[in-house]
Amino acid sequence: MFYLYRILINIIFFFSPFIIFYRIIKGKENPKRFHEKLGFFTKKRNKGKLIWFHGASVGEIQSIIPLIERFEKNKEIKQILITSNTVSSSLIIKNLRLKKTIHQFFPIDCNFISQKFLNYWCPSKAFFIDSEIWPVTISNLYKRNTPIFLLNGRITKKSFNRWKIFSSFAKLIFSKFNLCLSSNTETKKYLKKLGAKNIKIIGNLKFSQSENERKNLDKNLINFINSKRTWCASSTHYNEEEFCGKTHIRLKKRFKNLLTIIIPRHINRINSIKSELNNLNLKVHLDEPRKKIKPNTDIYLVNSYGKTKLFYKACKNIFLGGSLIMHGGQNPLEATRYGCRVLHGPNVSNFKEIYKFLGKKNLSRKITNQDQLINYIIKYFNSKSNSQKIIKDLHLMGIDILNKTYKEIKK
Repeated sequence: MFYLYRILINIIFFFSPFIIFYRIIKGKENPKRFHEKLGFFTKKRNKGKLIWFHGASVGEIQSIIPLIERFEKNKEIKQILITSNTVSSSLIIKNLRLKKTIHQFFPIDCNFISQKFLNYWCPSKAFFIDSEIWPVTISNLYKRNTPIFLLNGRITKKSFNRWKIFSSFAKLIFSKFNLCLSSNTETKKYLKKLGAKNIKIIGNLKFSQSENERKNLDKNLINFINSKRTWCASSTHYNEEEFCGKTHIRLKKRFKNLLTIIIPRHINRINSIKSELNNLNLKVHLDEPRKKIKPNTDIYLVNSYGKTKLFYKACKNIFLGGSLIMHGGQNPLEATRYGCRVLHGPNVSNFKEIYKFLGKKNLSRKITNQDQLINYIIKYFNSKSNSQKIIKDLHLMGIDILNKTYKEIKK
């Protein structure tokens, strides 16, 4: 099966120029940096010890930022490499003040490029985050005796059933990890069945929080938000913006000074979202700090990455997207750490255990239709949140998980 995988990945490599060109047109690739995926690197490798972290996209990368900040203080480590697959995740790293850390796009997992990548960067440790499993690269790291870690491991039942079809192949790959830190009990069970050996549960790293979060929104914008009845729809996907626009129309019949903030998951869709909302006769303001916000603005549409947390500081009533469609939801911890009350749709399989925990603490509520969303927003408008206690509890939990994770890795 491993040889078949290598054949398939080589076929993908052969067609990669066409795939990348199509993705550039769609705004899903960086036109100046796409060649990093083909083994041409834009950053310099410093002398000394380098450790490498790889995560698929925004959620995975954000979950390890507190850990990266901890490693930045380690004098033995001279450079930290982060790789990811998406443009949005690269922008997250760009906006952070990290001295030792650099970002490159993850190279195609064929042997030639993988060897070139490892020869250039020579990592002393390699960390794969969540469910990022790349067989060729992991095998090449193993041959070099490079310690391999799975951080915040997450294997769903669906992905486990796929791996189980090729059980011997799965065992070949998963047995090469020196340590697997599972984010939940379900994943620990699946990892063991797939052949992983050293598996531990410490807790989900997404509970931890970056130290580099001191920025705030523009004062004029904060004042505008505070002058309105405001709710925020965050990490929305296709069709969810229209759902939120129609929710705004119905809510405005009751609250004349209503403001809805929408933060799409993918900002390359901004133009189509704006057009969709305009077709509902809603007045949309794009997030441009220097541009004056009109008093009759209905929708404040955020068109850049890295500002989500700033809006969570200013607005405490959040609907989290990716949950009305069959996507599996988005991470709610970022919002709850700022004392926000989270509403979500029924499809949250990616964060099942986290939502179960938050539900027990009355920090999140499931909605299945527009009426329920409207009723909860009205209820939240008319009540106060116990935000300080929520922030404190989650902060302490996050610190504990971060300390234990760092300690395990240093062992």
